[in-house]
Amino acid sequence: MSGWSSLWPAQQGGHSPLHTWLLRLATLSGAAGGAVILTVALIVTVSVIMRNVGLRGVTGDFELVQMSCVYAAGLFLPLCQLNKGHVMVDLFTNWLPEKIVARIDRFWTFAFALAWACLFLLMFRGLEEIRAYDDRSMLLKIPMWWAFIPAIIGTGLSSLIALAQTFLWRDDIAGPTGR
Repeated sequence: MSGWSSLWPAQQGGHSPLHTWLLRLATLSGAAGGAVILTVALIVTVSVIMRNVGLRGVTGDFELVQMSCVYAAGLFLPLCQLNKGHVMVDLFTNWLPEKIVARIDRFWTFAFALAWACLFLLMFRGLEEIRAYDDRSMLLKIPMWWAFIPAIIGTGLSSLIALAQTFLWRDDIAGPTGR
């Protein structure tokens, strides 16, 4: 072990504490995103059933769907980064040696880290601006700035994961989960 990875030596099981915590946080974030989608799916199901039996549906169910999609998308980002689940076009690199492909992959993972960090900062600024306007949804009066919170969490955590994948997990090309 040399370089950055020596700062966080592996513990029992072969993973560093940083790796373990990023894996846990990404999994927790993804689970929270799934819980949001499941909850809203149940609310919409109840709303549709209520309308079909002649009752008034859940007020603002479409607003809940819109907001939950934004929440879940932001919360799924870290798990996607952790598993390197982004679209990759390797048509031109399939014939290259594995070491060169790994270097190219590391470069693009670092580019992702920078992009996630930029999005994190821009979304944080956006949150500050929209919070100052006190903009709210039409029916439920949900503050619109709430939608920025999961996205900020997701992009910030994704940036940290991509940085760790670039500098700490060099031997693990596919990411810390081994996929």
